[in-house]
Amino acid sequence: MAKSERYQKGAAKMKELFGAEPQPGMMQEDFLNITVENLFGDIWNRPGLELRERSMITVAALTVLARERELKTHLRGALNAGISREKINEIMIHLAHYGGWPVGVNGLRIAREVFDEADKKK
Repeated sequence: MAKSERYQKGAAKMKELFGAEPQPGMMQEDFLNITVENLFGDIWNRPGLELRERSMITVAALTVLARERELKTHLRGALNAGISREKINEIMIHLAHYGGWPVGVNGLRIAREVFDEADKKK
């Protein structure tokens, strides 16, 4: 079955951000299709914010919400989008003052894990 135009746009945006298109088995199939079409096909492709800006906003939201697994994924995406490690660290320091000190500490810890994983792949 051919994928919709929205799905194709979303898959392309995911490849741009994460370096790979969505794969079957990433999550339940219907939920994956909804995520690719709605979130990445529609929302991440809206005008008004660039990819890097959306990535930083997403990293900030996931940090404050303590969504560690998703944060790791989006930190990898932020690095792929060209957001420097220094900026990511600065985001976490900034969030510590608005979301609470543990939020910043946890965000910095997770960022360090992602940076270390990236260094091992080099």
